[in-house]
Amino acid sequence: MLDIKYIRENKEVVKKNCKIRNVKIDIDVLLETDERRRELIKTIEDLRALRNQKSKGKPTTEEIEKMRAVGENIKKNEEVLSNVEEEFRALLMAVPNLTHPDSPVGGEDDFKVIYTNRKPTKFDFVPKNHEDLMLNNDLIDFERGTKVTGAKFYFSKNNLVRMNQALINYGIDIVTKHGYTLLETPDLAKDAILMGVGFNPRGSAETQIYSIQNSDLSLVGTAEITVGGFHADEILDLSVGAKKYVALSHCFRTEAGAYGRTSKGLYRVHQFAKLEMFVFCKPEDSEKYHEEILNIEKEIIDGLDFPYQIIDIASGDLGGPAYRKYDIEAWMTMKGEGDKQGGYGEITSCSNCLDYQARRLNIRYRKDDGSTDYAHTLNGSAIVLSRFPIAITENYQQTDGSIAVPKALKPYLNLEKL
Repeated sequence: MLDIKYIRENKEVVKKNCKIRNVKIDIDVLLETDERRRELIKTIEDLRALRNQKSKGKPTTEEIEKMRAVGENIKKNEEVLSNVEEEFRALLMAVPNLTHPDSPVGGEDDFKVIYTNRKPTKFDFVPKNHEDLMLNNDLIDFERGTKVTGAKFYFSKNNLVRMNQALINYGIDIVTKHGYTLLETPDLAKDAILMGVGFNPRGSAETQIYSIQNSDLSLVGTAEITVGGFHADEILDLSVGAKKYVALSHCFRTEAGAYGRTSKGLYRVHQFAKLEMFVFCKPEDSEKYHEEILNIEKEIIDGLDFPYQIIDIASGDLGGPAYRKYDIEAWMTMKGEGDKQGGYGEITSCSNCLDYQARRLNIRYRKDDGSTDYAHTLNGSAIVLSRFPIAITENYQQTDGSIAVPKALKPYLNLEKL
């Protein structure tokens, strides 16, 4: 969340930022609620001071009655304050992060392409999409996944299982050589942690989260949630450098509102595994680590050798926590229409969230002068086992319908074809 003091002093800036991010929140109402909250706090503090002053010495009967009335007044104001605090926090938590001045302004389609590695794959035959390729090569079973669990669940089979394991190990080897500590996280997190990271676990039609009934737990949609909460309510020592993690988790997403978009095959599913990078750093270092995460993502994908582009996400598509976000989009035949052999589809993203998440989770670091300040947090996908197999199977398909194995995966997979 943003610092309320910053919002008070930069009201028009925050209003404009909400507008370009397509977030409808009344900043004036937030500030009015903040003013009521502060007035109540002062009233309660003044009443407590009065009660403490009158309690010295032996009070008269009249003074006892007055202090009883003061106590009742304090109690009533505290009850009002509790409700106002709840209203204030809900409003404050809804304010999105600031936006990087270089981020494009606009909606989902207003991104800026900042890098393309090479021209799209050209086939001298009519290419298939990954669903047909995987079914024909006995690598996946959607029908039985639907029977056992529901639509958009699936069974990976045979060499797809092996390739998924190879991709995870390949990603781990690349990321850990850059000094990232390896974690495997729980698949559940407390709702308070989800809210702190910036996800809405309950009560919203747009939530992407599966919540566990009769508990304060939800299934995580990304290890960003669990690793983001890893240092909640801690003061970090960043004097020797940032804390960098790469975490393996299962991911569960309802994909609410996703139907009608491209959702064929593995592109939008309810469960998958992912390897996620996460960094806690000093404020002055966050842009540097944003570039580092992006470069690691490029290194991983360059090794797999398929066409991709990097896009700078527009303001209205950033989501609440991100200050700036890059997506890497792979060339996919499933994105083709008519005579067009394919198009680009997202496979990774990486975000700089400044101190937005750290404020919500109370994650600080110790400065050189002994004081503390909020850390900056960043996250980025290393390997996504729903999207990466799409890019590999579609770009490495052969004339006979088989799928070649990328050179970088052969040491892990010991296969020439899937």
